[in-house]
Amino acid sequence: MTTIQSSEPVYHTSVTGLLPIVGSVFLGFLAVGLPLAALPIEMRDHLGCSPATIGATIGLQSLATLATRHRAGTLSDQHGPRRAVLIGLPVAALSGLAYLFAGSLPIGPDATLAILIFGRLVMGLGESLFLTGLMSWGIARLGADRTGKVMSWTGIAIYAALGSGAPMGLALQSALGFVGVGCAVVVAPLLAGTIAVMMSPVAAAGGDRVPFHRVLALIWRPGVILALSMVPFAVIVAFLALEFSERNWAAQSGTALFGFGLAYVLVRLVASGLPDRFGAARVAIGSLVFEALGQVTIWLAPNAAFAVLGATLTGFGFSLIFPAMGVLATRSVAPELRGRAVGNFIAFADIALGVTGPTVGFAVQRFGTPSAFSIGALSTLLALALLRSVRLGRTS
Repeated sequence: MTTIQSSEPVYHTSVTGLLPIVGSVFLGFLAVGLPLAALPIEMRDHLGCSPATIGATIGLQSLATLATRHRAGTLSDQHGPRRAVLIGLPVAALSGLAYLFAGSLPIGPDATLAILIFGRLVMGLGESLFLTGLMSWGIARLGADRTGKVMSWTGIAIYAALGSGAPMGLALQSALGFVGVGCAVVVAPLLAGTIAVMMSPVAAAGGDRVPFHRVLALIWRPGVILALSMVPFAVIVAFLALEFSERNWAAQSGTALFGFGLAYVLVRLVASGLPDRFGAARVAIGSLVFEALGQVTIWLAPNAAFAVLGATLTGFGFSLIFPAMGVLATRSVAPELRGRAVGNFIAFADIALGVTGPTVGFAVQRFGTPSAFSIGALSTLLALALLRSVRLGRTS
């Protein structure tokens, strides 16, 4: 793999360059998080939808995002990340209008469901555009040698928004109905757009249209490593509470999830610049080792305390995989392909989150819940093996 270094200057300090980017990402993803818990309740209680229909409707957003990542990157490269952001955020706000109409119009369940499906699809498109654009914009503002810091802090904003958005959405639904959720989903990305409008634009990288497979050929190894490292995260989200319940540790499941989240955030806050300073490969190796140890600890835990420790170690290891692999992916392409590299790289995380749940679910059904964490450990070991095949160049 040929590594191409960028000579772009650093336009801003970390604070002035990152603060508006992080704020915009947070507000954009707040719109993603607000309906996560409220929408299933709305569909069950007011539309009488089955769990399968609810799950399929929720999943449509991820499919739309995955299908449009490459085009979002192309738009960012050819016309500048600002354009992708200023198109994506209003499109995301359209999702809120759909929710508002679904919660207020006097129409039947089928028509309401169609409006909700439209809302999920346009949010998928909007998220694809604004996230790809904001990450590319952040890298251009700070300089390519701070890619890891940009990805670390945007990651913090994403998870903070998703974590706070779901309970906020439930509170709005309880107070104002689903219309309240829709209004908030309209407002949040428009506020993000206001911040984006005030940011200074950066020059478009330019370049011709590039087929998806050409970009994929350059970044697939970091992408697959990212996808494999996402498996333990998806496993913890889906099966940790179930494992604790089955082993009569239910009272400690919240502690375990808190430990995971706390370790994740603290490492991002303290060590976000490590991939840029010491090399993405070194950081990724250490991170994957901690992640594997965490999964093995949960898998073989003799008591709740060890399982809590395993969840914390998993969060510690998982925290810097995304920025470390993002550094490798973006430095493996020419600057004019950066937006497409970012978009396609993030798509690997989308795929991992979409595939892990049902795949591991089959294993759990046959071999029991602990098998989920053995799969998580195996996935990190596979990621370590693949990491050795990546030509690291300067990032090693």
